Amino acid sequence: MLLTKRLPLAARRSYRLALTTSLVLAVAYGVGLGLPFIAPLFVVILSAKPSPPPGPKQLILLMLAVVVSLSLGLLLGPLLQAAPIPALLIIACGLFFSNRLAMQPGKAAVGTLLALGFTVIPVASSVSPALASTLIATLVIGIAVAVIGQWLVYPLFPEDEPSALAPTPAAPTENSWLAWRATWIVLPAFLLTLTNPAGYLPLTIKSILLGREASQVRLREANRELIGSTLLGGVCAIVVWFLLSFAVSLWFYFGWMLLACLVLSSGAYGVMRTRLKPSFWVGTITTMIILLGSAVQDSANGKDVYQAFLVRMALFLAVAVYAALAMAALEHWRLRRQNKAYINLSPKG
Repeated sequence: MLLTKRLPLAARRSYRLALTTSLVLAVAYGVGLGLPFIAPLFVVILSAKPSPPPGPKQLILLMLAVVVSLSLGLLLGPLLQAAPIPALLIIACGLFFSNRLAMQPGKAAVGTLLALGFTVIPVASSVSPALASTLIATLVIGIAVAVIGQWLVYPLFPEDEPSALAPTPAAPTENSWLAWRATWIVLPAFLLTLTNPAGYLPLTIKSILLGREASQVRLREANRELIGSTLLGGVCAIVVWFLLSFAVSLWFYFGWMLLACLVLSSGAYGVMRTRLKPSFWVGTITTMIILLGSAVQDSANGKDVYQAFLVRMALFLAVAVYAALAMAALEHWRLRRQNKAYINLSPKG
């Protein structure tokens, strides 16, 4: 710890995120966790904004909140079949609330899990209640594994003293609008997932994360941030998969992911100087994890990995392009309304 404490803060954060993500990934695959790519995904969600990991009490409260929020989806599954229109309205409102919550400091993980509860769980519940219950257990265990991984790695690469940390910025005043904007990004992917839950489940997860990313970027940055991070994440996934072909081993998977995450996290924390925002690099990491996790599952199930990857990547890019276009259309509509209201309020004469 004394040696790592001498490292610059940005370097410590890069090492911490990369090591925790790859370690949790190795544990999730090693113990045979269902949907094992979910656990390292939670690491990125929890650790993207650097801070000490939650303590045991906070973990228990977080897991209870997760169980409650995800269990809501069990109730929405039957409603989605019996009364689809009211169910979709409830899901849209639930997505708005979860997006709004995720924008609060320290609430990103809870907000993301609540969004999963309003989307992924109802879809699984409409197929099989047992499948939805299994998925809830997988998500709860995944977040527990992610936090335990943080506990193990954080002492090696700690933050500076609390007094040296920058103050947390206040929540933006337009959070409600940003939450609705993110909701409109998630809904089309969710509707598509209803047609094929097993095939399009990663797409819904990607759209939720894309909605979070869209809430952090400006309109002029949307194409570069949303589409660019998706493309780069796909390229990184291809490179890691190609390197894995030389030696198919969990330890090699751990090593290549460690290297890839270290390079990408160095961009997120400023070790590697670029003009790209941290959200770009975080979006790249999450896309890479989802694509690689899906590819491993396709390989285990005997599917054509490369064909499935191309289809999945095309869908991810389509969602990213839609997100950028939706942002442009919604912002244009909003600007027109503001201008119209300003004209109506202006004194005549």
